[in-house]
Amino acid sequence: MANPILHIALAGNPNCGKTTLFNLITGANGYVGNWPGVTVEKKEAPLSRDKGVLITDLPGIYSLSPYSPEERVSRDYLMGGEPDVVIQVLDATNLERNLYLALQVIETGLPVVVALNMADLVEKHDDKIDIAALEKSLGCPVVMISALKNEGVDVLIAAARKAAGRVKRGAAKTVANAGAAGPRHAFDRSIEDVLAQVEDLIPASVDPVRRRYFTVKLFERDSEATAELNLSREAASRVEELVSACERDCDDDAESIITGERYGLIAHIVDGCLHRAPARMSTSEKIDRIVTNRWLGLPIFAAIMFAVYYLAISTFGTAMTDWVNDNLFGEGWEFFGNAMPSVPALFEGWLTAAGASDMVISLVCDGIVAGVGAVLGFIPQMFVLFVLLSFLEDCGYMARVAFVMDRVFRRFGLSGKSFIPMLVSTGCGVPGVLATKTIENEKDRRMTVMTTTFIPCGAKLPVIALVMGALIGDAEASWIAPLFYFLGVFAVIVSGIMLKKTRLFAGRPTPFVMELPAYHMPSLRSWSLHVWERVGAYIKKAFTIIFASTIVVWFLSSFGVFEGSFGYLPSMEGTPSEFTDYSLLATVAGAVSWMFAPLGFDSWQATAMSVTGLVAKENVMSTAASLLHLVDATETDPSLWAAFAALFPSAGAIAAFGAFNLLCAPCFAAMGTIRAQMNSGKWTAIALAYECGFAWVVGLMINQFYLAAQGVFSVWTIVAAAFAIAIVFQLLRPMPSYAWDDGAADSAAQPAMGN
Repeated sequence: MANPILHIALAGNPNCGKTTLFNLITGANGYVGNWPGVTVEKKEAPLSRDKGVLITDLPGIYSLSPYSPEERVSRDYLMGGEPDVVIQVLDATNLERNLYLALQVIETGLPVVVALNMADLVEKHDDKIDIAALEKSLGCPVVMISALKNEGVDVLIAAARKAAGRVKRGAAKTVANAGAAGPRHAFDRSIEDVLAQVEDLIPASVDPVRRRYFTVKLFERDSEATAELNLSREAASRVEELVSACERDCDDDAESIITGERYGLIAHIVDGCLHRAPARMSTSEKIDRIVTNRWLGLPIFAAIMFAVYYLAISTFGTAMTDWVNDNLFGEGWEFFGNAMPSVPALFEGWLTAAGASDMVISLVCDGIVAGVGAVLGFIPQMFVLFVLLSFLEDCGYMARVAFVMDRVFRRFGLSGKSFIPMLVSTGCGVPGVLATKTIENEKDRRMTVMTTTFIPCGAKLPVIALVMGALIGDAEASWIAPLFYFLGVFAVIVSGIMLKKTRLFAGRPTPFVMELPAYHMPSLRSWSLHVWERVGAYIKKAFTIIFASTIVVWFLSSFGVFEGSFGYLPSMEGTPSEFTDYSLLATVAGAVSWMFAPLGFDSWQATAMSVTGLVAKENVMSTAASLLHLVDATETDPSLWAAFAALFPSAGAIAAFGAFNLLCAPCFAAMGTIRAQMNSGKWTAIALAYECGFAWVVGLMINQFYLAAQGVFSVWTIVAAAFAIAIVFQLLRPMPSYAWDDGAADSAAQPAMGN
């Protein structure tokens, strides 16, 4: 796009509706990247009605204090002078909590327009907000909006343009919080006296509109702000004397003093502009008494997740997937009585008519079309799954689940914040790993990165269907997908307990504070965008990583050495129908198959499926169909189940194969994301080694204990028993004393409820 003439930043707390507003005013045509030098996601897009206006959606934060990557990049962006105006989005149903960040943003000296979002809920609660009084108190324009219902948004954008226009005409040098009469948002007189003395020590070169901001940051001993000012040694020493004296007088630390003053100021502002209706329990609070109940919360969550997967996998989701696999990529279909060819048949006909060689036809039809088609066939199931999960997220329920799960996770040394990435991973492991950036504690974040991909993502559904079809002859059994989902949760919990008792990850879990938005019906636009983001990522993966990997798998399985000659095996004279036994893939997979012998699957075909699954989990299904010479078969095809089951000596080996492929290292794309989040080759290697090692041990125990139940024992039975004993010991042994050496407060999670 052309260079924008106006930069607008959107700031606000998590769950205030900021991203909904961003999608509404930009048409969701934004591009996503990372802030330079950090892994925090940034979203930018031009205003849909004016490409000369660039909107930047800042991360949802509670403060501009640099305690997390999100807070740091938000502050750096605002103080870097890039935005012309800031739209500060507030949840109008929870002014007290949201005004804390708003006051800090106003302190930066930037032009600010406050957007009171969720105006419809304020009206529903019969509350009244005096906009004029709030504008006078804050010293900036205030606009009531409802991003969900697209109300007041045009007025908001016009107010932002007007505020930015004042800056460009030079009228912003006397913004309300930096005028000659002193700060508009003044604290207690004794604190202001100290702040005035601190301000006198700030270099005269500092922009007048930012002096208040730097004054408060110096008082709070903000090291980054202090470094930016580059105070002389004498000035820094004098600031410390003033702050220390104030701390002694107030019997509190400097940061807590400012926090208390801000909340006191907020209470005064709210008292003057908010008129609440008589207190009564809201619908959200009534629902939360049930869904966040200590005893009912988890069973309700389990029932809801069961229903989600049942609808996606065992009802109309599967019906649509079966139609795509059986007709679009199978035998063709009828359209108003006319026979329509399938996609493979269509490509084969085109290539044959063009005089293509058998090798080219095989590459396109048996390699690319069959491999990519096996992935695309799952789009209907993915669509249904993402529609349901996005609804649960957008309506506000998943925020409650994170709170409920915090109670469970904290017992095992994990924070409730770890559940958010795991929830996101149900769609795809890549955004799941990216979501770990919200965890401030480095040890907790690394441990979450290592374990979050245990949760079955959409790409693993074909593996589940294939394995369970081979085991019980019914890949559509309603309990299958939920079972593997909770197997992943179980693996996370077990890993969390064990790892937390090691020196690498010892320490108290991060306290979990999260805004619980009121329940609401998601807007169709926002809901659709969230679904499309996930389905689109799945499709993109099919035509990039899967496309490339199917070509590689086709080449490795079609070329090899037969009777001393290397070449394209199907065209070589004398090669049997099972020519893949002589392929390069058979050679490579056979060289490492010994590692899986204790798990019960040492055939090169089963090994090849696991190896290609590291590229993308969807490859397990497509590789199985290719190697078993059933390229037209789907994961629900009984002939594929039978051929797949024939590769294994027992049901225990099949189950071990499934467990290993569901728990081992994720796809290449997720591995790359892990490397970016870890920002360390060493920690990336540790993460991938643990995932593969844990998956191998689980598969070993499943197979060996199954054999032991059948009366078959070996040295590997002893090894499996030793691993089981070691795991139980690590789970049950007391938390070592060094686990709490970090001195963090062990505070339980508290939900931040709206009104």
